[in-house]
Amino acid sequence: MSAASLFERSRTFRALRHRNYRLFVGGQLISLIGTWLQSVAQAWLVYRLADSALLLGLVGFAGQLPVLLLSPLGGAAADHLDRRRVLVATQTSAMVLALLLGTLTVAHRVTVPAVMAIAAGLGVVNAFDMPTRQSFVLEMVVREDLANAIALNSSMVNAARMLGPAVAGVLVAAVGEGWCFILNGLSYVAVIIALLRIRVAPRPRRRPASMLNHLGEGFRFAARHGPIRALLALVGVVSLFGMPYAILMPVFADRVLHVGATGLGVLMGASGVGALCGALMLARRRAVKGLGRWAVGAAGGFGVSLICFAVSRRPGLSLALLFCTGLATVLQTAASNTLLQTLSPDEMRGRVMSLFSMTFLGLAPFGAFFSGASAQRIGAPATVAIGGSVCVLASLYFSRRLPALRDQARALLAANEAGAGDPADTVVGAQLDPHDPPSPDGPGPT
Repeated sequence: MSAASLFERSRTFRALRHRNYRLFVGGQLISLIGTWLQSVAQAWLVYRLADSALLLGLVGFAGQLPVLLLSPLGGAAADHLDRRRVLVATQTSAMVLALLLGTLTVAHRVTVPAVMAIAAGLGVVNAFDMPTRQSFVLEMVVREDLANAIALNSSMVNAARMLGPAVAGVLVAAVGEGWCFILNGLSYVAVIIALLRIRVAPRPRRRPASMLNHLGEGFRFAARHGPIRALLALVGVVSLFGMPYAILMPVFADRVLHVGATGLGVLMGASGVGALCGALMLARRRAVKGLGRWAVGAAGGFGVSLICFAVSRRPGLSLALLFCTGLATVLQTAASNTLLQTLSPDEMRGRVMSLFSMTFLGLAPFGAFFSGASAQRIGAPATVAIGGSVCVLASLYFSRRLPALRDQARALLAANEAGAGDPADTVVGAQLDPHDPPSPDGPGPT
């Protein structure tokens, strides 16, 4: 039996019946394990060199600020250029930066400013890579497999998130941070080879437009449609106030839980296990209906888990709570990602996903900076508890808006399927499919 036939029958892995997507997943899995090696090793390196929560936050700020500033350009590139070629360029650039950091570290020439500069360079790469990679998924699968492909992509990311930190903790303790960076650089070879083997149909050429007009179209599209605004806003709140807990993990590992570098890898690995479970839960869903409730509920669950983690002083309990944060993080971000891609027409998808990158990663540098400064002043546990509380409040606010957003989302979907320019041109309340019965979860996908 062929691989395509095997996955055709699977509910959880049906997107893997597409050859291009199988190549993409295989290459990305190897590369992403390396990425998590670098992430954990870099945090520990900065903490070892500077012994400062503030500098941990500054390095995170330097690495993520370019995503905020340049993601609109990345989205424009994703909508105008060959996405596969853009990804080959971004992955090659990331490989060079990882090998440079590894060489400096192994040679004992690395400094915190050097780490910050390389992190900023990687942020520039990510500003183009993320919207391109996410909008490229629909070129590799058919539309009915999009939600499954995004969920499997999250599964892949979080399988790497589970393995990478645990391996990094052992390697950092055994041979130092530099070899983690070098292994990460070598891991990019797999994804570059996979991308070169992928074959997709040429995309239709768009009429030429000025870059300012092109960028403006993306912002206007997002601003005009309530469901897209709401999803981006909720992702932004979680990114700004909740996600910076990861920047402070070395402080928790060293000063709060007293488990050292190896324990840091295990703690972050626990979050990865939870995230992998969340992604597999989403992969089993066949429809986007009800995902809005998942996104809002998961944001609240993430906040509650952070509050409990902040007050825990037992490593075992902290592991369980980090499992919950990982589970909730993936449910919220992957559900939002799926809804945004489903609600966006193909010619706007790259720019909408660039806005997703801006809110998910682009706001994180400010969260990292303020969390580092706050942890220096009031302590890491109090800082994380405050961030979790904001996530809970945001979840409660957006849950009250869900009924109205469902109707708007249904109108937008109907407009996209009809090729209309605006939901007002369609009948509000149309089903995702004219033969679908009303959903018990509500009338629309959110």
